[in-house]
Amino acid sequence: MMKMDQAVQKRMFRNGALSLFVYALPVLLMFLALYLSGNRPWENMPGATGNGSGIPRAVSHPTHSYGFMLFIVVLGVVEFSFGLYGHKWNKNEKALDLVCFAIPKLVFAPFFAWFSLTVLPILFPREHNVFGWVSFSWGVVILCIADDLTQYWYHRMHHEVPWLWRFHRTHHSAPYMGMSMAGRQNAIYSIFFSQTYLTSILVYLGFGPAAATVLGVKSTITTLAHSSIPWDKPLYRYKALGPIAWVVERVISTPATHHAHHASSTDDGIGFYKGNFGNMFFLWDVIFGTAHISRQYPREYGISHYEGDPWYSQLLWPIFKSNIPGSELAANGPVVKTEIDIQMPVREFAGDNLPIEA
Repeated sequence: MMKMDQAVQKRMFRNGALSLFVYALPVLLMFLALYLSGNRPWENMPGATGNGSGIPRAVSHPTHSYGFMLFIVVLGVVEFSFGLYGHKWNKNEKALDLVCFAIPKLVFAPFFAWFSLTVLPILFPREHNVFGWVSFSWGVVILCIADDLTQYWYHRMHHEVPWLWRFHRTHHSAPYMGMSMAGRQNAIYSIFFSQTYLTSILVYLGFGPAAATVLGVKSTITTLAHSSIPWDKPLYRYKALGPIAWVVERVISTPATHHAHHASSTDDGIGFYKGNFGNMFFLWDVIFGTAHISRQYPREYGISHYEGDPWYSQLLWPIFKSNIPGSELAANGPVVKTEIDIQMPVREFAGDNLPIEA
């Protein structure tokens, strides 16, 4: 098994320690504000119950709501009307994208509903709504950080820990960007989404209204960051918008920064597979030193050695293996396929032991 680079390990440990402070910061600030104002809202809360009332809020993920569904349908129509997928969206890619779009709604949503409605009341029978005294505004701040920072680390680890790469590879194999591939993931990667469980627990504990808002905003930002519509280009084109662009591209994920993460190469100075891991907030990349901002778009996307692994192997690896010889998803395939494996000239290797072209 390919080992993780020592320098990357040290950087992850340092960043992890800083993350603990970032997680705690909004909670500490909230208690400081309450102390200074003399408020003790928890003293007026009724006793926590374990009957699970109100838990449906925990499982009503906004990406399944009619409003967001309408949004992605309209976005998809716009992308297709401009022919932004071209010939690269072949039969195999269509099948994979469509299955990955449907599976979360048909399989994962019921599973997470079961987790929230059945498992959590068993694990925490007396803690339901125990933090219901937290105000909506503080709840939004706490959830923004807890949910998105957790996903940042989940995403980053699947790039920097070699044996995890193949579970995330499906998302990077698409040779195009757009709404259709935004949810393109291996099923095992999706079912273990760490932030989904964290947010479900927080909602059970009393953060329901805030979660609905945070997840709605997050879903919109991440979908637009994957979109083939470069909505951020006007920010870079007009000098008067320069200050706004500087702030926006460092706070949230934009098409330019996230497309760079999906580039097939780093040779042009635009692609940056080794970072830009942020989902809603690009701020995490800025804080942890994994950011690359070029304000340009890559020429090519995907994995340079991708040969169209069957959709079912990409969805359900390692249960189903690829029939492409030498693929990372094939039986006895490499953990991470490097340029040496495909007998190409050695150009440069990522510091995280993963191929820069992936």
